[in-house]
Amino acid sequence: MPRYEYRCRTCGDTFELSRPMAESAAPASCPAGHDDTVKLLSTVAVGGTASAAAPAPQAGGGGGGGCCGGGCCG
Repeated sequence: MPRYEYRCRTCGDTFELSRPMAESAAPASCPAGHDDTVKLLSTVAVGGTASAAAPAPQAGGGGGGGCCGGGCCG
């Protein structure tokens, strides 16, 4: 079940609620009992590891992309 973060406009506390997505826009009361709350925009964190590393730059040129990597700088 997704977790949503809210901030109480009365006391300023932030809190989280687990609720179905269908109820994400429903009003929420803060733990202190105030009803004037606003849902916060939260970022999503994705964990895990990369399956392949990016290739290391080649010695002696070879670059690409960007002005200096493309050779237009002298």
